[in-house]
This record gives sequence, C-alpha cells and structure tokens, in this order.
Amino acid sequence: MPTSIDVFAKAREFERMEQLKAARELGALPYFRVLEGPTLPVVEMEGKSRIMLGSNNYLGLTGDERVKQGALDALNRYGTGLTGSRLLNGTIDLHLELERELAEWFGTEAALVFTTGHQANVGALGTILGPGDTVVADSGDHASILDGCILSRAKLRAFRHNRIDRLERTLEKAADDGGGILVVVDGVFSMEGDVAPLPDIADLCGRFGARLMVDEAHALGVLGPRGAGSCELLGIEDRVDLRMATFSKSLASCGGVIAGPSDVIEFLRIASRPFLFTASAVPAAVGSALAAVRICRSDEGRELFARVLHNARYLHAGLSQLGFQVVEPTRMADETELITPIVPVVVGDDWKAVFLWKALYDAGVFVNVAIHPAVPPAGALLRTSVMATHDRDTLDQALEVFGEAKQAFEAEHGQLPTGS
Repeated sequence: MPTSIDVFAKAREFERMEQLKAARELGALPYFRVLEGPTLPVVEMEGKSRIMLGSNNYLGLTGDERVKQGALDALNRYGTGLTGSRLLNGTIDLHLELERELAEWFGTEAALVFTTGHQANVGALGTILGPGDTVVADSGDHASILDGCILSRAKLRAFRHNRIDRLERTLEKAADDGGGILVVVDGVFSMEGDVAPLPDIADLCGRFGARLMVDEAHALGVLGPRGAGSCELLGIEDRVDLRMATFSKSLASCGGVIAGPSDVIEFLRIASRPFLFTASAVPAAVGSALAAVRICRSDEGRELFARVLHNARYLHAGLSQLGFQVVEPTRMADETELITPIVPVVVGDDWKAVFLWKALYDAGVFVNVAIHPAVPPAGALLRTSVMATHDRDTLDQALEVFGEAKQAFEAEHGQLPTGS
C-alpha cells in the first residue's frame, strides 16, 4: 500500500512558522497582543497604557454610554445568546429594526444582517454567483471577498489595484466567458486606506452589462454627507447593485449586512448557506449596532464623521513632516485630496516593519503591522488609524513617539522609505 501523507504536515512546514517563532523569541511579535480594557484612544494593553492607533473604532463609539446601554438592554431582554440560526430560532425584533434602519440609511429596498462581516461577503458572493458566472475583483479586495468568490466556483478574474485600464481589459475578457458578470470592489481598501474610483468602475459596468457590488466596511459611518459610505460620497448610489458593510468598525459591534434590491435580499435570506447555517449574533451585538446606527443617522453623526476625517488629515500631515512615507491621499474629481481614517506608513521589508512596530509599542503606541499576503511582497507597512475621539494632545504625543522611534530605528537598522 502507498504511504499515507500526514495532513498535519503542512502545519509544521508552514513558511511563516519559523518567522513567528523568531519574532516571539525577540519579543517582537506584533500579533495577538492582549487588551485589558475597552478600545479607547488610550488603552490598557499588557500592563501599560498605550495610545491606540490600531483600531477600526473610527467614531469612538465602543465607549459611548448609549451604545453600551443598547448592548445591556438586549442582554437583559434576550439573554446571552440565541443558540440558533436566523432561519430557525435566532431572529429577534432588533434584527428587523436594524435591517430597516440600515436599508433606509443606504437608500436601498432591503437589507439582511449576518453574524459577521466575513460571513456577509462569503454568504452573498457564494450564493449569487455560480460556476457559469464570472466575478471581477480588485487585487486589493478584502480576503472575505476572495473567499466568497472561491466558494461560488465562479470564474475569478482579478485586475491590478485601482487600475481602470486593467479593469476594462478584464471586462472585455469576461464578456466572452458566457455567464453573468459581477464586479466587486472595496469602497475604501482596508490596508492602504485609498478609495476606489467608483464612478469609472460604474461606467464600465454599465458598458459591459455587469453588476456592481461595493464593500463599504471601512466607509460606512465615515464618508458621505450622511455617512452612508463611498458610494454616497462619489454620487453613484443609484448605479450600485449591492452594498456590504460591517458593524465592527464605525458601528462599534460585530456583524455584517448586505443591502440591495428586495428580491435579491429575499433570495439570500432563503438560499445563502453561510446565513442559514450560522448561529445568530449574540443579542448584545445587535443591540449595540442598532444604537450606533441611530447615533450615526443623527446630527451628532455628521459631527463625528467630520472629526475623524480631520484627525486623519492631522496624523497624515504629521507623519509626512517626520519624513515617513505615508500612502498618498486619494485625489477626487474636483482635485481635492481625501484622507480616510486609515493612514498607512510604508516600510517595505517585513522585519523592518516588525522592529519599528516594537519600538513604537515599547514607547507606548500601538499600531498594526501588515505584511504579505495582506499587502504585496516587499510592501510591508504600519497601518495606523484614528478615531473621532482622539484629541490633539494624544495625537501629538503619538507623533512625538514616531519621531523618536524613527531616529533610533534608523541609527540601528538603516534608512526607512521617505515620502516623495
């Protein structure tokens, strides 16, 4: 008989294992650090106060008393869990209220709430698409989009990040594939923080008869006059077929939503396996998300949107002045520059990014490290992000730490990439 292959062998041979081991031995592992309190502008993490520049809590609502009360009210009314899927015993009136309010906020006919954002993308794409279809995706799209495309078994055609000329060529090829075509892109890309050229993308979708889906995870509650995301900001809401968002960013909770035409949403409700066979979110998550949506849709929401974008511009300018290579702002059609709450610092080399992260962490600033495959090879970066609740003094303290860390790092490890 042939010798069997141990399916666990890949766990021991995984190329990242040695790197993780080495980073851990050096005390420089930037992942799985332990929070010891709420995600506020300054957090308690592993025995020390640290300025939090590595959270998606863009509006700072995880600490808002109304959002916490929404969670407590749901907990007290429904208990700790629903112990079943939305299809069976896991739907509560808070789900229906949340879906109504999200559809109104997006300006769509209907919306469907999922347990996680990852599940929303996988559940929508894996159900709407089939083996005879083609899905066209930006190379910078979130991993959950790729997972949904793979699940669908549709033909996947990717185009280079934000390159409209490449998208056009890809659509020309997709038109010969013979099935339906769906273009799916992030509105704001999660690592680089740049905004997709959605008007141009929508134009090409119209020309080739393709449907368009936009992931608004990092744009909802941030961009647009009513905070409805990149599609609203760029004036193309009526030309987008499906919009996805998560609750784990501006909405200070956990979950996801797909919004669009009522017939498509109803189809997902009864046919999406990830939706049908995943337990419903804990009631506290639904209650806190609903409370956050209501804050966002109030006058106070517009103030928070403006404040987080102001803080992003301030941090971007400060890091640039210190000589860091910060990802360029998105240039809008009117030639203004848009800086989202994601402000990445390009480092290039994976280990340099890790060591710079450690210098910042030890000095009291927490940021995220993104290495391949989250970013292209040799494109490692420190992903910083701001909240509306960061004040000027806190950001100034963080910038001072960045400046000192850069000086000490370059004395030991060599020059970091600089801005243009």
